[in-house]
Amino acid sequence: MAGGITDTGELYSPYVGLVYMFNLIVGTGALTMPKAFATAGWLVSLILLLFLGFMSYVTTTFVVEAMAAANAQLRWKRLEKHKDDEDEDSSSGVSDSDVLLQDGYERAETRPILSVQRRGSANIFEITERVEMGQMASMFFNKVGVNLFYFCIIIYLYGDLAIYAAAVPVSLMQVTCSVTGNHSCSVGDGTKYNDTDKCWGPIRRIDAYRLYLAAFTLLLGPFTFFNVQKTKYLQIMTSLMRWIAFILMIILALIRIGRGQAEGHPSVAQLSGIRNLFGVCVYSFMCQHSLPSLITPISKKKHVNKLVLLDYILILAFYSLLSFTAIYCFRNDTLMDMYTLNFTNCEIISVAFIRYFLGLFPVFTISTNFPIIAVTLRNNWKTLFHREGGTYPWVVDRIVFPAITLIPPVLVAFCTHDLESLVGITGAYAGNGIQYLIPAFLAYCSRKDTQLVFGSGTVNKHLSPFRHTFWIVFVLIWGFSCFVFVTANIVLSESKL
Repeated sequence: MAGGITDTGELYSPYVGLVYMFNLIVGTGALTMPKAFATAGWLVSLILLLFLGFMSYVTTTFVVEAMAAANAQLRWKRLEKHKDDEDEDSSSGVSDSDVLLQDGYERAETRPILSVQRRGSANIFEITERVEMGQMASMFFNKVGVNLFYFCIIIYLYGDLAIYAAAVPVSLMQVTCSVTGNHSCSVGDGTKYNDTDKCWGPIRRIDAYRLYLAAFTLLLGPFTFFNVQKTKYLQIMTSLMRWIAFILMIILALIRIGRGQAEGHPSVAQLSGIRNLFGVCVYSFMCQHSLPSLITPISKKKHVNKLVLLDYILILAFYSLLSFTAIYCFRNDTLMDMYTLNFTNCEIISVAFIRYFLGLFPVFTISTNFPIIAVTLRNNWKTLFHREGGTYPWVVDRIVFPAITLIPPVLVAFCTHDLESLVGITGAYAGNGIQYLIPAFLAYCSRKDTQLVFGSGTVNKHLSPFRHTFWIVFVLIWGFSCFVFVTANIVLSESKL
């Protein structure tokens, strides 16, 4: 995410890419969506979910278009460089055959492109190199735009880490305090606990939360100071656990509804809940910053936009099923910020193993993601302040950057464990910028650069279906309007307190 061109990696089929994108989008945000649905009303929630899903699809096609334009720019620069090298070789008396022997493979790959490029071939827009969003920002934005991009991505990653740092201790606190307090079946039954209530003897619930937060920081924080890479087996394990947990929750809620034990009576609309719902939905559709890693390795990209559309339809159906079963199964006042905690109640499921598996599910999956997000944020900080040809002192590189990565989100998690608000604010502000504003500006600037370099007659083969300038303007107006709406809503809500 910090930019630069990285290896594409092993290619996979379009349908494998569809699964990878589904797994990326359906994450932590989905666990906070049922509570957001309940507070905003089912009709308002459904309309907003459908609209934000559509908007996210539009901006996803913008990013794919910008990726193709970036690949074309990189190819063109290499071709121009080879052309200059050919002129130098000719002037120095070196034959073409000697040059071809010297760099035969690369020349053999680029020479046909050069010969057809003059006639406006679309092959130059093929997405074969992974160009991260930071690199695209550097290619298409001015210096101010690049700095704003990194500011936005850094704030989003800080929000991500704060959510992760709070979600794990909350889950541990809820489960273990219930067990030791001899009411292990009361979590999720509507019983309200204050942070000052007892957990273990003289230890209050807030104290237990902070002890777990300290342990979480001490165990996973050191990974911020090293390089961590997500392995294939780690992806398989976390994906498997995620799907077992989600399917279990849906099935258990449907069984309870089918038996006539449902307690939910959701309202049609509650405008006061729209702010958090908006942030949760934006956060739950977030994938734009990871598209280069997902799209580039797909072997056949001819119908990539249709494939992405299918993914969004499946995700909308899944979110709707998860949320509607939740709001009709549980009363609004019993839905937890972390939906998995509603299934730690013995009345919902009598099997202790399943209760603890669902209650502790966020602990396993989020803990594996925290070091990866932390290292990504640290690398973005380094990229933001990097100057070409310069290097960082050891203390700055190994101590300062990891420290400014780890400390702020832990402090936020220490001050609050309100996951719905953390997800809502992260999605509504930084998520808004990454999902709407940055892709729209990338599409606009990449189109201008493409026309400037290749001529107005050249057509990007991965041009977004929403190619009219109206859609870029619409997305930008929508994104800036969301900033104003969310800020005004927060100010008005605070003034009423």
